[in-house]
Amino acid sequence: MSHAAHASHPAIVKRLNRAAGHLKSIVGMIEAQRPCVDIAQQLQAVENAVANAKRELINDHIDHCLVHAEEGEGAKHAIDEFRAISKYW
Repeated sequence: MSHAAHASHPAIVKRLNRAAGHLKSIVGMIEAQRPCVDIAQQLQAVENAVANAKRELINDHIDHCLVHAEEGEGAKHAIDEFRAISKYW
């Protein structure tokens, strides 16, 4: 199966870059000895952002790759790919 560009990937990259910047600011919070509750709250926000990006990637994979299995290597390959990516759900 070809690995063509997915329409959602630019949005996912944008989300992850934003999360990376947010994570870097959290490091600054720790170095500035900000309250642990504030740091934990911000870490939770980054964790949620990464989880949402992962969910979007998996859903896009299902929509883009598995739905069009008949155009590629067939149903068995699509099922194998679904099993592989479902480990990360």
